[in-house]
Amino acid sequence: MKILGYESSCDETGVAIVCTEKGLLGHALHSQIAMHQHYGGVVPELASRDHIRRALPLTQEVLDQTGLSLSDIDAVAYTAGPGLAGALLVGASVARSLAWALDLPAIPVHHLEGHLLSPLLAEPRPDFPFVALLVSGGHTQLMRVDGVGQYELLGETLDDAAGEAFDKSAKLMGLGYPGGPALSNMAQKGNADAVVLPRPMLHSKDLDFSFSGLKTAVLLKMKELKAQYDEVPEEQLANLAAGTEAAIVDVLAAKAIRALKETGLKRLVVAGGVGANLPLRNRLLTQAAKLKAEVFFPPVALCTDNGAMIAFAAAMRANAGLLPENLKKPGFTVRPRWELSKAGELY
Repeated sequence: MKILGYESSCDETGVAIVCTEKGLLGHALHSQIAMHQHYGGVVPELASRDHIRRALPLTQEVLDQTGLSLSDIDAVAYTAGPGLAGALLVGASVARSLAWALDLPAIPVHHLEGHLLSPLLAEPRPDFPFVALLVSGGHTQLMRVDGVGQYELLGETLDDAAGEAFDKSAKLMGLGYPGGPALSNMAQKGNADAVVLPRPMLHSKDLDFSFSGLKTAVLLKMKELKAQYDEVPEEQLANLAAGTEAAIVDVLAAKAIRALKETGLKRLVVAGGVGANLPLRNRLLTQAAKLKAEVFFPPVALCTDNGAMIAFAAAMRANAGLLPENLKKPGFTVRPRWELSKAGELY
């Protein structure tokens, strides 16, 4: 079964084809970073309009990559949520229209389920069950995963997510957009020990997160530096960036390792854009090794939003026998807010 997948939840348009037997056959991605940089963040209306422009050319690009035609496709999958409502509607409209025209099943996919299962696109693949650290955009969650569609929430952020902490802190430092990579690049030049920053909820007895206090601490530190200097020296910005990154990594790693200990599981899967952060990867690999546990990451190119993870999640559900018979029914909806534990509700 060959599944054509569309991702359009935010500022990346992704298209991919996944085979339920052979895995990923091809994928293409367009990032809107250059368009949104002028505004310092994602403009939802512009994002939606750009998805409209990109969806069909990217579809043709993937078909050319794989040597397939639309007649070879057996189903069409799309991100149904969570995400920006207008952006989701573009991907859903394209996918549902194409599925209707070709008389194919249309499969709505939960964006976070796509991220959660994306490490299984790489080798070696983790076996179920495992603990998953989801760090994608506005989401930071720890999940116990016993199988496809079997997700138990262990902990989540109570306010800002890790990705938001990166982006908002970078904006406060004037590092531009996208903030996460810009802050990480600046952090490589700095000394994390030169700045004292809080580690919110690091020692709490639960597996929840909070990063709003860290963002406030960065704001206060920037006010202090601006009062001290006419123009804040790069060395000071680098130290603050390094300190911010270290604080986020400390909390994420500590909670993830605690989740392994509390569940007794020996496999940790890390997924989402923040999962590409090298200090986080190195910390988790080092600390998990002490527990004789394994850590699995998706390929760096598939950490951010992409069509491959959407098509793959649909393929995993198909292989697990979790797709109903009524996927050709007319009409559709998207869910800008959607809990991962309710990922099967749109079927």
